[in-house]
Amino acid sequence: MSEEERDFEEQLRELLSEDAYTIRPSPVPYPQIRRQGVVERRRRVAVAGAVLATLAAVPVGAFAAGGGGTGTADTATTPTASASATPTPTATPSPTPRGPAGPATAGQLRDGITLEQAVEGLDKCLAWEQHNAARGARDLDLGKADEYRIILALNSTGDLNSPGDGVFVVAVKEKPTQTQLICNIKDGEVSGLNSSVGEDRQPDSPPVVPDMNGNKLYQQSFLNKGNWKLPFSWGFIGTVDPTVAKVTVSYGGVGGEAVLDHGWFVASGTLTQQVTRNPHIKGYDKGGKLIYDSDDDKTYQQVQ
Repeated sequence: MSEEERDFEEQLRELLSEDAYTIRPSPVPYPQIRRQGVVERRRRVAVAGAVLATLAAVPVGAFAAGGGGTGTADTATTPTASASATPTPTATPSPTPRGPAGPATAGQLRDGITLEQAVEGLDKCLAWEQHNAARGARDLDLGKADEYRIILALNSTGDLNSPGDGVFVVAVKEKPTQTQLICNIKDGEVSGLNSSVGEDRQPDSPPVVPDMNGNKLYQQSFLNKGNWKLPFSWGFIGTVDPTVAKVTVSYGGVGGEAVLDHGWFVASGTLTQQVTRNPHIKGYDKGGKLIYDSDDDKTYQQVQ
């Protein structure tokens, strides 16, 4: 190295030594940078919040219409039938169960007896009659249960002639021949059956005809005469012609209006005292005129 080069190097060292502080980088202004960063983050959060608010304000229908579509909420919410939907099958009505018809009013089923119980009783009575016929007894040809209408059911009171309480079921049919039966059931078994086949009514019959077997329903045995078991649930039936609009029946001093059920009158009640006279029956036409009085009926037994 020449003399001139050494002098230049020494001068340069001195200059560097003297100006070392002036060329050192200044310290980083951290507090200012931090504040700037916080401001920038707040700005970004505010922008993001604005974007979310914008998204929330978009109509729901616009999304339902599908991407790129111009559908509105109306078109989007209108249901569209699916081509693959299975049509709802048409309900097939159940066949009407066959069986005897019920009475015209609920009150004709007395003492808590249900229609189902009355029907079961009728079935047993008809089966009992057929069983007896098969064993040599006279075939009464009473027909099938679904040909009948049950017009009365009530408790039966046992007496000296037929001990044990039970149930009476009264049923009638019009075709092919008018038939009436009164069946008594005790402990689930048939105890007795009274029936009449054919018209009781004759050309000269009065407008009201009490049933010939009706006493089975409102009397106790002759053996119990004067000593009936009370209270006693009683019933009474008979036929009426089309001119009859109202029938009243009184028994033991208590009277009431009978039910008119498809050409039959049906009366029932509870007897609380011993009686000696049979029920008193009156019939009226549509104008309220008395057209039948059992007191004037020579064929009706007044006294027991």
